[in-house]
Amino acid sequence: MLIKTRAIVLHTFKYGDAKLVIELLTEKFGRLSFMSRIPKTAKGKLKKQFFQPLTLLEIEFDMRQRGGLQTMRDARIALPFVSIPFEPVKLSLSLFVAEFLYYATRSEQENTPLFNYLINCIEWLDNSCGAFANFHLVFTLRLSRFLGFYPNLEASAATAYFDLRNGCFTATMPSHADFLLPSEAARIGLLMRMNFDTMHLFRMSRHERNRCIELILMFYQLHVPGFPELKSLGVLRELFA
Repeated sequence: MLIKTRAIVLHTFKYGDAKLVIELLTEKFGRLSFMSRIPKTAKGKLKKQFFQPLTLLEIEFDMRQRGGLQTMRDARIALPFVSIPFEPVKLSLSLFVAEFLYYATRSEQENTPLFNYLINCIEWLDNSCGAFANFHLVFTLRLSRFLGFYPNLEASAATAYFDLRNGCFTATMPSHADFLLPSEAARIGLLMRMNFDTMHLFRMSRHERNRCIELILMFYQLHVPGFPELKSLGVLRELFA
């Protein structure tokens, strides 16, 4: 069955001397893996530069219902970047986001609201002229809404604990170890008040920002099976002095 759909590039790696394995999040089928030959000339349809992290593509392929690697017939860039590949800070953010999504969406099926959210976020970052230091904090926490474990703000208060397992605030200390003390729990409430339009109003030091992303990743590790330590986090920690 011939399929046409939009897709976001999450990860690629070389297979042998002439092929790429490409992990995509597609609009119509969720996560799919593809095998593509690396063209030897500039005339090839499937150019290697199409498969950079977070690139939005329009692809055409024959769907194999029983899993395995799909074979791509054609691809073209649906939303050319204007700044992400050319600005080092934005590029670092995009590599973190792509790695984050690679693990966070491994089991995702068709999820149109999630896909549209990602497109809007990527486009926002690409078009932003500044004040995006908190982008990854807003992006990752709000993404949890589309994955089914968005934090519940009810009972939030300065003296409340945050139960990471159940994603909610509680006035009493949970009986398990996966919770935040009130001083740390307050960060969750702060982050949930932020969006892309207002996040520039929330001033943070590098240390505060790094601690916030550590808490968010801790939250994901409890709710997404097999979510690992991210290799790109080290670079992200050095940004935004």
